[in-house]
Amino acid sequence: MAFRRITVDSHQMDGLPCIRGLRIPVSTVIDMVAAGMTNDEILKAYPDLEDDDIREALQFAAAAVRERQLPLVS
Repeated sequence: MAFRRITVDSHQMDGLPCIRGLRIPVSTVIDMVAAGMTNDEILKAYPDLEDDDIREALQFAAAAVRERQLPLVS
């Protein structure tokens, strides 16, 4: 899957994946979703974001998790 809204620039935010070249890391968006914030709340906190940015951030996070094994406590 091509991520058109996710950018990585080694000179911006220490190379963290960000939304559309903005200084908003994907991880920030994912943290807000995980904290239970609605899309409307996220968009209010970050007016430069769009609904599609949130959706693609979630897709990017899912792809990142599929790429490696994470240790799970059983």
